[in-house]
Amino acid sequence: MQTAQIKVTNENGLHTRPGTVFVKACNAFSSTVTVENKGHKANAKSLMKLMSAGIIKNDVITMTIEGADEVAAMEILKVVIESLIGEGKNIGCHYP
Repeated sequence: MQTAQIKVTNENGLHTRPGTVFVKACNAFSSTVTVENKGHKANAKSLMKLMSAGIIKNDVITMTIEGADEVAAMEILKVVIESLIGEGKNIGCHYP
């Protein structure tokens, strides 16, 4: 199991557009990806569940990844979240 705390710096948090980018990246991996924000845990492979966590700018989320490709998933998904600052732009990383 891999766990990391990540500060969300996107101006609008993980709303629909950046949330979709993150969910697509999560779904590229077989591992389970869970995000926790202010006591609310959400399956990061579901946009609706992710949005229900109410993640806004400057929230520090806890991302937990468990499964066969957890190490690679953590490496890539951290980059994805950190790159969502310019949400309409190419995030500069490629995931499987």
